[in-house]
Amino acid sequence: MTIRFAIIGTNFITDQFIDALQQVNGAKLQAVYSRTLETAQAFAQKHNAKQTFTDLKALAQSSDIDAVYIASPNSFHLTHAMTLMNAGKHVLCEKPLAVNSVQLQAMVECAKANNVTFMEALFTTHLPNYQQIKQYLPELGKIHRINASYCQYSSRYDKYLAGENPNTFNPEFANGSLMDLGIYTVFPVLDLFGKPDDIISTGIKLDSGVDGCGEMLLTYKKQALIAHLSHSKINHSVFHNEIQGEKASMVIEHISQLRSVKLHYKDGSEKDISVEQNSNVMFYEVAHFVELILQQKIESPINTWQLSANVMKVLDKARQQQGITYPCDKLISND
Repeated sequence: MTIRFAIIGTNFITDQFIDALQQVNGAKLQAVYSRTLETAQAFAQKHNAKQTFTDLKALAQSSDIDAVYIASPNSFHLTHAMTLMNAGKHVLCEKPLAVNSVQLQAMVECAKANNVTFMEALFTTHLPNYQQIKQYLPELGKIHRINASYCQYSSRYDKYLAGENPNTFNPEFANGSLMDLGIYTVFPVLDLFGKPDDIISTGIKLDSGVDGCGEMLLTYKKQALIAHLSHSKINHSVFHNEIQGEKASMVIEHISQLRSVKLHYKDGSEKDISVEQNSNVMFYEVAHFVELILQQKIESPINTWQLSANVMKVLDKARQQQGITYPCDKLISND
């Protein structure tokens, strides 16, 4: 059986997804969706896709499509995912799955009701070096502090400063530093250590209404642990990430891609525990998602719905503390 994929979104991350998909047995690219026919056709020709769609309902109803990878702007995730899942399509949706917790819960219930596979496309937790991190955590002894940072200057910030209104800094698309990069720091911390007791967040809010950069402090009282998380799209950093324990610290290069992982012991000795990874870091999550479909499992045991929900609650709280709201928050809300 071959799982036939359509993709929504025609940017660099979709190129990377397609490259990963081509490396996975039992899956292939079938179609490209875009709001404009010209863009859809150009992208389909680039990647040898047989079909193009400009109408979401037509894509959802197509008998030639089994699964869809959604890489549209965050504000479209809810509508795109639920339309597709209600038509029986499996959905791999880019992070964050939704804009807020209420939307996320509605999407999960939709997946359950339609018995389709639904997973958040955050690749970090699928990487071989992430398994190394989990395996070697006990060597650190009791862990008290975590530093995690993802600060990467966005080329679109130059356009923003020039007076343009790129998607990255436009609240209509529910983007910004926290939702785009900050989530990469939150996801592994909550997976490894669970939900925090307290969350303190601050940031720099741009005139457009989204955050340019920010900080979060997560406190785990019973574990005597604090996690300091940094994110930014308006400055660059080469800061390495670190998990600090009483016996040793673990230094991680790049919080999302986990390029290397090293242990530094109190006696000054070091151990490189990195393993070789596919040059396309999306390969592992794509292979996992395809395997879930073939095994008729609707929820990932790695990127679980509960983990996604826990992460979303942290993002909700951080946005609330910083006064960041998006127009699409009102699509489904508690109000």
